Amino acid sequence: MSYINAAFRSSRDYEVYFFMKNKYVRVHYTPGSTDDKILTNLRFISSGFPSLEAKFFAEPGMDCAFDTEGNEAYVFSTKYCAYIDYAPGTTNDKILSGPTTIAKMFPILKNTVFENGIDSAFRSTKGKEVYLFKGNQYARIDYNSKQLVGTIRNIADGFPVLKGTIFESGIDACFASHEESEAYLFKGDEYVRIKFTRDAYDDVLLGNVRPILDGWTCLRGICL
Repeated sequence: MSYINAAFRSSRDYEVYFFMKNKYVRVHYTPGSTDDKILTNLRFISSGFPSLEAKFFAEPGMDCAFDTEGNEAYVFSTKYCAYIDYAPGTTNDKILSGPTTIAKMFPILKNTVFENGIDSAFRSTKGKEVYLFKGNQYARIDYNSKQLVGTIRNIADGFPVLKGTIFESGIDACFASHEESEAYLFKGDEYVRIKFTRDAYDDVLLGNVRPILDGWTCLRGICL
């Protein structure tokens, strides 16, 4: 069971959107502490993102999302995706591109494991690159040029620090922190914070893998 299905970093400092099936919350977080707080209470995606009301992303919900520039993000549900202006803290969001299939939006992903769905994604520290995860595999793409950076690999090969953890076989949701080179990974009812290095294999776990509700206390009563 996935407690958190998708997440993306907001353009506002230390804010993140968490998606749980057809609902979401907006949270202010403090890396390394439990001083998080709810900014937008749990509500339906269709209510907080009116542009997505009649789209795949509101019902049954989002599988994956990642932020790009400004107030913009890609959102995914099964094999479909859209590029949106999410207008943080308001209901003035709008669709900028799509909805369309992943294969049409990102032709480089056609005939790959990512064509029919992406589990999770987080921004790289370089330019317009992003890490995509599906099952036990991952890829890095440039979302502007729509090109693959490197090859599709096993998570354990590209992120050796995750070998032997629950994240070796897949990641339900993730997002790049506002802290440089850090990311949060979620799976089932657990999460971990990592420090990652692009094109290197010296990633570090910043603390132990632990229950989501221990590290994100504001989600108690929401993630059930």
